[in-house]
Amino acid sequence: MERTFRQQLFFLVLCLSVLKGDSRYIENMLDLLDCSLTLTLPFHLSGCLDMIAVEGQFTFTAERPQLNCAAFFIAEPDEVISVDFGSVDIDCQGGDFIKVFDGWVMKGEKFPSSQDHPLPVYERYVDYCSSGSLRAVRSSQNVAMVFFRIHNAGSSFTLTMKKLINPFPCNIISQTPEGSFTMVIPQQHRNCSFSIIYPVEIQISDVFDQTMPGCTGSGDFVEVLGGNGLDTSKMLPVADFCYSFTGPSNMKIGCDNTVVRMISSGKFVNRVSFSYQSLDPQELQRLKQNSVEDFCFND
Repeated sequence: MERTFRQQLFFLVLCLSVLKGDSRYIENMLDLLDCSLTLTLPFHLSGCLDMIAVEGQFTFTAERPQLNCAAFFIAEPDEVISVDFGSVDIDCQGGDFIKVFDGWVMKGEKFPSSQDHPLPVYERYVDYCSSGSLRAVRSSQNVAMVFFRIHNAGSSFTLTMKKLINPFPCNIISQTPEGSFTMVIPQQHRNCSFSIIYPVEIQISDVFDQTMPGCTGSGDFVEVLGGNGLDTSKMLPVADFCYSFTGPSNMKIGCDNTVVRMISSGKFVNRVSFSYQSLDPQELQRLKQNSVEDFCFND
């Protein structure tokens, strides 16, 4: 049975929780998903869907046809990912493929969105079969993924995943439901998003915008978004911050995905600091009953 969009998000949350040891988030999702995790040596991709958060060399060998498979890679917020292929034994002429994507994509929704990524969508895919080989592919943010389709049992490939320091992180998916972060855009014309794929309480503690023009001014501002998918362009606004201020400003957001997004004209140095923690089940249920954010609870 094909997974629903929300179930796929639950898959990511479950895998991240297991990898980080957050066992309290696991029980309610185990009956929904079969989560294949790469945790032990030797590193073998253990199924058609894998979450990989550690560096190392990984091998996938098909025991049967695997036609719609993916491996999700994630690093720390201040890191990017390098994927380098070693031996590859697949039948490109017979319809097999391996593709690396710069970001994550699920059900057609992409992170980062097309509005926030520096490359057009077609340049974010690198296809092994089209090029005949794959150089080391480096992501623009802390997430990347590999799609693959293999028709014949015994076909295989090997890849190496490395993490590299990113001095100015932009477009991040959090590995944990709790944490804090300061996002800085140093006079660059770009948009940066920090995505938390958990229902959370978030506290905006500091916004620094040298212009202070308001939302109708230079176009530099911070927004908080909520939704149940990955693509920030399809999410709905919860709050806007158009002036410099020192908080805190607290919000409880029951969506599957909460995003802090900063839009920068490139004329100024912009900064936003925030912290977040997961909502407990009782609080989440209360929000479902009383919240005006009905879009967060629609399947």
